[in-house]
Amino acid sequence: MMTGGSHKIAPDDEFQIPRVITPFPAPKLSHLPMFQGDHKERLYWGTYRPQVYFGIRARTPQSLVAGLMWLGDEKDDGKHAMRHFCENSEDLKSFGWKEHNGIDFGRQELFEQDMILETSFVKSKEGSLGYGGDWSVRFNLINKGLNDEAKRTVHLFFYIADEGGNVLNLGKDVLDLEESSLLASGSRADVGKWQMHLKSEAHPETHYCGFKKPDIVNLSDAVQKNLSVHENKYGRLQLSDTSDDSSSIYVFQISTTTQSTIDIAFVSGIRGETSDVEQRIGTLTGSPLSTLLEEKHIAFDAKFKECFHLSEKVDSETLMVGKAAIGNMLGGIGYFYGQSKIQAPTSTPQQAKSEDKFLLYWPAELYTAVPSRPNFPRGFLWDEGFHQLLVWRWDFRITLEIVGNWLDLMNIDGWIPREQVLGDEALSKMPKEYVVQIPSNGNPPTLLLVIHDLINGIRAEKFNKEERDEILSFLDQAFVRLDAWFQWFNTSQKGKEMGSYFWHGRDSLTNRLLNPQSLSSGLDDYPRASHPTDDERHVDLRCWMYLAADCMNSIIEFLGEKDRPVTVDYRLTVKLLSDFNLLNQMHYDHDLGAYLDFGNHTEDVRLVWKEVTGEDGRVSRELVRETFGNPELRLVPHIGYVSFFPFMFRIIPPASSILEKQLDLISNRSIVWSDYGLLSLGKTSSLYMTYNNEHEAPYWRGPIWMNMNYMILSSLHHYSIVDGPYMAKARTIYEQLRSNLIRNVVRNYDETGYIWEHYDQTKGTGEGARAFTGWSALILLIMSEEYPLF
Repeated sequence: MMTGGSHKIAPDDEFQIPRVITPFPAPKLSHLPMFQGDHKERLYWGTYRPQVYFGIRARTPQSLVAGLMWLGDEKDDGKHAMRHFCENSEDLKSFGWKEHNGIDFGRQELFEQDMILETSFVKSKEGSLGYGGDWSVRFNLINKGLNDEAKRTVHLFFYIADEGGNVLNLGKDVLDLEESSLLASGSRADVGKWQMHLKSEAHPETHYCGFKKPDIVNLSDAVQKNLSVHENKYGRLQLSDTSDDSSSIYVFQISTTTQSTIDIAFVSGIRGETSDVEQRIGTLTGSPLSTLLEEKHIAFDAKFKECFHLSEKVDSETLMVGKAAIGNMLGGIGYFYGQSKIQAPTSTPQQAKSEDKFLLYWPAELYTAVPSRPNFPRGFLWDEGFHQLLVWRWDFRITLEIVGNWLDLMNIDGWIPREQVLGDEALSKMPKEYVVQIPSNGNPPTLLLVIHDLINGIRAEKFNKEERDEILSFLDQAFVRLDAWFQWFNTSQKGKEMGSYFWHGRDSLTNRLLNPQSLSSGLDDYPRASHPTDDERHVDLRCWMYLAADCMNSIIEFLGEKDRPVTVDYRLTVKLLSDFNLLNQMHYDHDLGAYLDFGNHTEDVRLVWKEVTGEDGRVSRELVRETFGNPELRLVPHIGYVSFFPFMFRIIPPASSILEKQLDLISNRSIVWSDYGLLSLGKTSSLYMTYNNEHEAPYWRGPIWMNMNYMILSSLHHYSIVDGPYMAKARTIYEQLRSNLIRNVVRNYDETGYIWEHYDQTKGTGEGARAFTGWSALILLIMSEEYPLF
């Protein structure tokens, strides 16, 4: 019934779908009236393909899709690289959105070695009869070489494809656009008859090719193959000007020079022969388009100032980084559709590790921001809560819909897959070993962090009555799903002791990892107990559960006691998890003055080289973990981000001497303090900056991460304004840390053009994924001093 790879997975019985792939039995939040009508139509078209350098699609499963490719600089072998999918490499000097409003406008700059390719996108409903309106793109090619006057040839490749396989019509004068500007046309059920036109005063040379199957993932290879055939035959770098019968994708080569501008307009809902198409094309190209883009730019600046109040506070370089943070966050929002692969119920650990034994989740759509366009262009559950802390301050309705989309992915047990790999494009950028999701593993419930923040925004009167009512209406409908989600955590991740929790999914059998990972925690290789058992207690998860219970309790207080089934007494749960004495009994180390995990642990574990005989009989040398001491149940002596979770969630009373010890730890240069931000793992840890195996570099074992720095900074701000003996100390550390974080991110952006995934613990240089404007974009909230309240 359900298939995965070559293995057929039988359901529980012939007529019953396995629980793990059974949707939660409640109305979908994406179907709420607030997300229909004008809201749905104004968000229909967008730059919802974050995985490519520039791409457009509609929020529908089988959309009309458009995108850009271009030939980059020559490589060592004399061939040109075809730019299409975003890459985490130095081939481009930098790329990213400078402005984006999340709805109908964005402007991006892509830096080749000697050229800037500026891409702009804008929508217009004026005069359009098609659903979602018309849209236009502008490609502005700017010299950046030693001689800015010298022009060079540039080959752009703009494509239009119908994912539903509908046949496209080629414009009759594509090879000579003097008489007609029409590139392609077609008809669809959603937008009616449509046309796409090209206008440019540069009079570019144009060529084309067409393919029957809209295979976007392999499109750049197909185009390069087409180019090479013609180049080998005639010595010219141009497409073949041929197409398959019934082509559903056309690629248009636009050969022009730098210092030129190309406008491409899409109009839909065309009726009859005597339509106003030419007039509509005219308003979306040339000087009218320039005027429209300038209006959108001015509006973006005004809204940025209104939302974040930065203009008077900071210098121009810092302001530019702030705009890039929100622009890239909104420009990185994507629409995905497909089926997640879920690990099938198994009986043995060996079967559980098989990558091709899986069930298919139901077909689902997901509207979400992404952490990084080149490295992580897909939905990540725990990242998304941090993303929405920023997005809701720009447009809370976008946040509500994104949160609703994620909650709609919940199964009947209340579980949500933590990574969403939906569709072929998303799958093409995903390492195979991480595709299949494991239904016993969770991820920090950060969506409740943003919901908590919205509730506190209502308390602080940041919303008018209409907005307040929309948010509360959403929470009323979402409550049953949120309650089930909490209950899933509260049962599946609970520990042996009352009020204790641990992240499931650590591998207790591996001998290839120095410290078995806790991927479900989001902190991956952050060191936990050396020997995973059910006796573990993870202090970070305990604090997440406190936040979740407190959020649920706040929702109930706001909505009132209605006749709804509630699985947990949230007031009592909050009381239990905020019990300071119980927290200290479970997790506090008085000697170190730090909160720690608890588990079966020894420090005497090392990776050693050994000769290993494989299944094929071959002998190889491999790094294998060996334990030289006896593990025992104890607090795990690694100070780092996990140690500060009770501080982050403000469970520590302002007058407690433990608060002073936390402040001392945070500001200690010998442990986590640096001039660039707080280190993920203290220098005193035995696993500080250690590899977890031969190839796995330290990830959360020293490098500086923005999301955790933001949370700690947020609590420093809190403790600096509430009455207590350590207010002044908290204020001093807060100001120093905030200044360090801003200065380092701005410096790196100025030098590289990117906001980075994490930053080096000794030099502050950007590392990991480029264009990581997921939670690293929280630097904007740090600039504006906007923090969540608990």
